[in-house]
Amino acid sequence: MKRAGQGGTISRASMVIAALSTIVEWYDFTLYLYVATVLSRVFFGGGAHSLLETLAGFAISYAMRPLGALVFGVIGDKLGRRHTLLLSMGLMTLAMLVTALLPDYQRVGATAGYLLLLMRCVMAFSGGGEYTGVVAYLLEGAEQSHRGLITSLASAASEIGALLAVGVAALTVGLMSRESLDAWGWRIPFFVGAALAGSIWVARSAMQESPDFERQRARGTVPKSPVRDTLRLHRAAVLRTFAISALGSITYYVGITYVPTFLSTTGTQSEDRSLMLSTVAAVAVILVTPWVGNLSDRVGRKPVLAVLALLCAALPLAMFAWMAHGSTLQIMVATVVLACVAGGVSAVGAPATAEQFPGEGRLSGLALGTTMATAIFGGLTPFIAELLIKTTGWSAVPGAMIAVIALAVLPVLLTMPETRPVTSVQ
Repeated sequence: MKRAGQGGTISRASMVIAALSTIVEWYDFTLYLYVATVLSRVFFGGGAHSLLETLAGFAISYAMRPLGALVFGVIGDKLGRRHTLLLSMGLMTLAMLVTALLPDYQRVGATAGYLLLLMRCVMAFSGGGEYTGVVAYLLEGAEQSHRGLITSLASAASEIGALLAVGVAALTVGLMSRESLDAWGWRIPFFVGAALAGSIWVARSAMQESPDFERQRARGTVPKSPVRDTLRLHRAAVLRTFAISALGSITYYVGITYVPTFLSTTGTQSEDRSLMLSTVAAVAVILVTPWVGNLSDRVGRKPVLAVLALLCAALPLAMFAWMAHGSTLQIMVATVVLACVAGGVSAVGAPATAEQFPGEGRLSGLALGTTMATAIFGGLTPFIAELLIKTTGWSAVPGAMIAVIALAVLPVLLTMPETRPVTSVQ
């Protein structure tokens, strides 16, 4: 299967393995937020501030994502995409397995929370280079006319991971008593994640190298200092990538993964009911993602991103108000609408950010732009949203947060150059 403009071949099996690989990363991070109320009792004693401490740990660990992305990005830019994908998945497998074996608050007191935070940091470090590595691999292996569709599969697969997370979490929470869940049942989803990660690592060992990196190696253009070169030559691209990723991060982490916690803490829905609604939302994202990716191949990344930003500015306030005070139908509609908008941003954001950079130094560029934005607007925002709700009493504040970021990045989206290859389907 020839890839336009790259002169290389790559097997469908390698493409499928790469696309499915993001399942593990997003299974773990989504799982943490979906079971945050359970973890707050298990690791932080279930006090008045235990949920905030749990979400704070999630936010703090996210500071490791940019560092991990830079480390794995340099490895991927200098040694190959395959190497960084194997290393990151190996470390993720270890982090999830150790998490499943951690002692709880009743056994070691406050130390339990610190150990959980440590494993979150390891997971964030390894996950820092995971998504960007997969996006680059898919973009470089896809035909130019289908880059948007193929690269968006990384987002779709990540939502499959989220769907698995909510499914496993919902079954675990729904089928067990609270006592059994807090005593040992919480470990089950993390054991499942460790087994899944180990399986993906084995599958990745058979992946081919990216044809674009093979081109660099053949021509002797592999960068010796990819981070320095990117900062010197592509600073504007890094800023555009940051803006796109900021919108993608806050819509995903506040508009999707924070929703179960929001529904539980506002008393709108029980824990198991909230997780079931999130399952519906995950299915909606999986369905909408490839459609939006394909649309961006036809009309361009820029107009699709601009329209989605306008939707992000207009809809979330009303949707969070519905989830806090509406009927069961309104809550379901709001959950699905937010999920579809967030899924759309992630779908077109994947190719749009990767196309900001040439193959030489692409992973480092994504590390500087994408993961820095994710650390700020992904890891921090669930904690900030929960804190602001408790402080102000305004249940729609998460929607306001999304709207503010959407309006802030809209000028960047309207003025950025179109990155869709000219050979794309019209």
